[in-house]
Amino acid sequence: MSRVGILLILLLAGCVSDWHAPDDFIYNPIDTGIFEIATWQKITDTTAPVHIYIEGDGHAFNGRGMPTADPTPHGTQVREWAARDAAPNVVYMARPCQYIMSPSCNTSDWTDGRFSPRVIDSMATAVTQVAAARPVVLIGYSGGALAAGLIIQKYPQINVEKWITIAGVLNHADWTEYFGDSPLKSSINMDTLPRIQQTHYVAENDQTVPNSLSFKWTGGANTVVVPGATHDDFGQWQPEI
Repeated sequence: MSRVGILLILLLAGCVSDWHAPDDFIYNPIDTGIFEIATWQKITDTTAPVHIYIEGDGHAFNGRGMPTADPTPHGTQVREWAARDAAPNVVYMARPCQYIMSPSCNTSDWTDGRFSPRVIDSMATAVTQVAAARPVVLIGYSGGALAAGLIIQKYPQINVEKWITIAGVLNHADWTEYFGDSPLKSSINMDTLPRIQQTHYVAENDQTVPNSLSFKWTGGANTVVVPGATHDDFGQWQPEI
């Protein structure tokens, strides 16, 4: 093996070891043909639904607003929600290029193309493999909420029982326009919400996804405000699945 290959393995091992997953969660990267997507899985029932927690945009930009070289999230909030979920089948799923920098990864995959067709198609492939024909509950955080919604819309053959969003971006065009940011020109968008059972959790003090946008997208339906929460800090709060 080349020195570059060894270095990549060591870097990946370091990323994986940053989170001390519960003993019943197994690290299982999924090859989607375009990206290798990192997952941690607790699967104990071959028939019960699978709760899949989809990560947010991670460390896509630095403090100066410039794209980073590695979008792997620094926080563990989504992983902790998955770890505290008592359901028999629970999966934490990273976004493409988080934890694993696949050869096909490029900066667009976590910036303007974070919701591109190839990103959403790859995540749908990973969800399908994890589900293994079982019903699925998709729980998406921040940008992961939109990724989950796009999977539901584009792949109706996946048996998604419920869609749960937490501090979710549900329309990236509205979101970038609100902040005067560059549009995500390589991404697809969701103009209407999927017709599926859903709950949208909104952080009361969210400065990243303002409540005014959240209520615009949901119309207030199936929307729950989490008191005192910020975009990056929900404390010990746990979503009801």
